[in-house]
Amino acid sequence: MNCRMLSRTAAPWAYPAAVAACGLLTLLVMPLRHYLDLANIVMLFLLLTFFAALWLGRGPAVVSALLGVALFDFIFVPPHLAFIPSDAQYVVMLGVMLAVALLTAQLTARVREHAIAACRREEQTRRLYQLARDLAGAVTRWDTQRALDDYLRHTGYRGMLYLVDASGETLPAVEEASLASALRETVRRAAPVEGELAGPALFLPLGARDRISGIMVVTVASPASPPPALESETFEAVASLVAIAVERLHAAEEVQVSRDQAASERLRASILSALSHDLRTPLTALVGMTDSLALSGSMQAGPTRDRLSAEALAAIREQARSIGHMVTNLLDMARLQAGKVNLRKEWQLFDDVIGASLRQLRAAYPGRPVRVRLASGLPLVEFDAALIERVLVNLLENAAKYAPADRPIEVDAWQDGDAACLAVSDRGAGFSPQRIDRMFGLFERGNAESPQPGVGLGLAICHAIVEAHGGTIRAENRRDGGARVSLRLPLGAPPAFEDEEAEA
Repeated sequence: MNCRMLSRTAAPWAYPAAVAACGLLTLLVMPLRHYLDLANIVMLFLLLTFFAALWLGRGPAVVSALLGVALFDFIFVPPHLAFIPSDAQYVVMLGVMLAVALLTAQLTARVREHAIAACRREEQTRRLYQLARDLAGAVTRWDTQRALDDYLRHTGYRGMLYLVDASGETLPAVEEASLASALRETVRRAAPVEGELAGPALFLPLGARDRISGIMVVTVASPASPPPALESETFEAVASLVAIAVERLHAAEEVQVSRDQAASERLRASILSALSHDLRTPLTALVGMTDSLALSGSMQAGPTRDRLSAEALAAIREQARSIGHMVTNLLDMARLQAGKVNLRKEWQLFDDVIGASLRQLRAAYPGRPVRVRLASGLPLVEFDAALIERVLVNLLENAAKYAPADRPIEVDAWQDGDAACLAVSDRGAGFSPQRIDRMFGLFERGNAESPQPGVGLGLAICHAIVEAHGGTIRAENRRDGGARVSLRLPLGAPPAFEDEEAEA
């Protein structure tokens, strides 16, 4: 017997059907009462009670049992057409018949209820499987909403799906105050919330407590005829399936955004590489020609030399060098992003690279005071001297640009556990607190309105070089004023040098 046959009988017709079945059985057995023993007639009434419990339910089965005992006593037990048995054995028979009928009705009705419950669970499982299959192919919010509507269409409920972005705003936007308040409360509590929305409504969060990706709102489709209540486990299972689909939608969006950003970065790197490579040669030639003109002018200097022309020539040379430095930064950044820089690591001390960096600083900013503090006993560190020198030069030039000319730039080197550290500090205005976390990004400057020339690539280049060495770099503001940029390089295991005197 299938589920449809078990649950097809409506409650208003069950009790009249039980009474009619008892009357029909009595009419059919009355002509045979002289040929059948009373025990056989009792079996027929018990069989009727069994089928009433199986087909009609618990209540009609009890009615069938009581009415069957009454009809059997009134018609078949002597004296006929009376409820007073003439013999005590008939009283025992009627009692046993009533007990067995009620027990049969109870057990059969319970088995029927369990079978109906099992059929409902099977139906719910089948429909949940269908929902999961539909959600697996959903690629947009509308596909997810359509799958949810298909699942709830035959349950008497309807559902609405709202996505929640990183800022807590819902999609689609909600203008109704009560609905918006219930959605915010659901996000805040990260637990189901009951409310009123054209009738009783249940707000189910989609996702974990630390991240709510959406909210499913379940309401009654027709308040005039409320559907049977679904189990809470069913709603939770539906919410779990929808949450997985919503998380997949968010992940797909993030992957698409990442792909777009990667494509944009590749395009920008290609453009920077092409421009910087094509501009570097003419700029180098421009700087060389200005140097030659300045040198020839100084050799031919006399009392009648035009001082304004000399100053203009010096300004052209300085601007050409500045543009050449920017183009070099662009080319280096493009190479670092493309991964085309091979590190030539060697075991060496910080002293040499610091000295070479200071010589470049003095050439660009003569007379600028610098204070160097090297900790005693600094070990050998494995790094690419040219690239680390480039990092120090960039940091020193930034400090010289943005700090007062009469305040010294400080360079510190020390060992911290298993890392060798370098730091460049100044007494300038420091980094903007709102932008300090983004200082190592491309085209980020400490002050966008700064009069100092630059395109914001110096710290980005430093960050890329230090990361290529397996180290870290950090920017911070000093407590007593000024900026500080420090980097950490792993020490590793330097090679052991044999003592020449001991060997001799």
